[in-house]
Amino acid sequence: MAELTNRDQRRTNRHHWRRDTVELSAVFMAVAIADLIANVVVHGHDGPVLLVASALALLATAAWHSWWKHRHPDAPPGPAPGDIVSAAATEAVSLPAHSPQSPLWRIRTTVPDAPGSLAGLCRALADLPVNIISMQAHPLAEETVDEFVVQAHPQTAAQDITRAVVAAGGTEVWLERADTHDLVDVPTRILNLATRTALDAAELPLALRQLFGRCSIRSQPGGIDEDQLDGSTMRLRDPSGGILLVTRDEPPFTPTEFARARALIELDAQLGPRVPDTRSVIEIDGGGAPAEELTVRRADPSDRAAAVALHERCSSATLRRRYHGPVADSDRYLGHLLEPRYGQTLTAEAPDGSLAALAHLMWDDDSAEIAVLVEDARQRRGLGSELVRRLVELARDAGIDEVYAVTTASNSGMIATLRRLGVPLDYQVEDGTLVITAHLAHESVEAPATRPATRR
Repeated sequence: MAELTNRDQRRTNRHHWRRDTVELSAVFMAVAIADLIANVVVHGHDGPVLLVASALALLATAAWHSWWKHRHPDAPPGPAPGDIVSAAATEAVSLPAHSPQSPLWRIRTTVPDAPGSLAGLCRALADLPVNIISMQAHPLAEETVDEFVVQAHPQTAAQDITRAVVAAGGTEVWLERADTHDLVDVPTRILNLATRTALDAAELPLALRQLFGRCSIRSQPGGIDEDQLDGSTMRLRDPSGGILLVTRDEPPFTPTEFARARALIELDAQLGPRVPDTRSVIEIDGGGAPAEELTVRRADPSDRAAAVALHERCSSATLRRRYHGPVADSDRYLGHLLEPRYGQTLTAEAPDGSLAALAHLMWDDDSAEIAVLVEDARQRRGLGSELVRRLVELARDAGIDEVYAVTTASNSGMIATLRRLGVPLDYQVEDGTLVITAHLAHESVEAPATRPATRR
């Protein structure tokens, strides 16, 4: 070991001696060159001219550099020698971040469940250039459905994105425009929907629709032993009985989405029927008597007996305007109307506990139907208009852009109430009935002042 150490020490000393010799030679060479230049400048005929020319060249270079820095204060530095710069990286500098001119897209495609499949997709999207905002994977048996929310360059066409995904090995490519709501990551969105469903049973269809996008949700009679997934159709056991049919044309549902739907429905079934206890007091015209105070609140199945009594106090003409058919057994609809999973029902309660009116907002895919029943003694006193206005606000809060009422041309009260909303209306006659559709993507009239009632 000592011999090796001495040998290394001698090698190191030899290397130091060589380096010192080279450095000393470089110093001698530099002195000789400096002396040669000095002799040329001092004793040559053009020596002063060379000095003046060199000084002017240096001043010109400094002036040009100052001008360039002033014109381009934020210019990024160029790539260092040896850096590899792709075309996508060069164009990505001009891609604005989340601006209205930069469209958002939702992409879904099927790729083989093999190493490198996801990397190939990401590389293809980056070369467009397309910025990937979020990504989730839906594993299948031998394949994976990858879903992206991306931000594209304003000049990037949808066909270019599709071709890039196909070239990277994607099949069954589905592409649609996205919005800012899709920027929320999936776990956060599911937790928010679960919270809303836990607070209000009427939120279940809305939660499923927001989770899966454009889809149709129907409740059918019957029963199934277990939940079923068949491509674009999910058959789920309805917590209130029957079958909940969820369909979507494109893209087909994945097992991951099927599991999410089952989890939401299981949560709803465990919690049972429930509505938030929100109340407010309104005053209506007393019709020659002092103004009457009524409490507006959400109704639930426990109000069935009071609702039947309300029907019994209504005239046949009033019931016909509401149900557009035989009125002898109109109360048989109440089980469906008071079930919170099918929509939201408001009731106006008198101080003695009786119900003066019922107003229903019933989910129908991307729209909702509104209907109001006011007992004869309290009609034409502003109660129906106030309840319709509140139904419209509930629809807005649920993200519904269209509500419609099925009535008759002789129901001037409902027609006038919808006109007072201040939104565009469409009129359509179907089988002797008048269907009025209100488009809620416009500001509604201001609401009259109300004061909150004491919780009880």
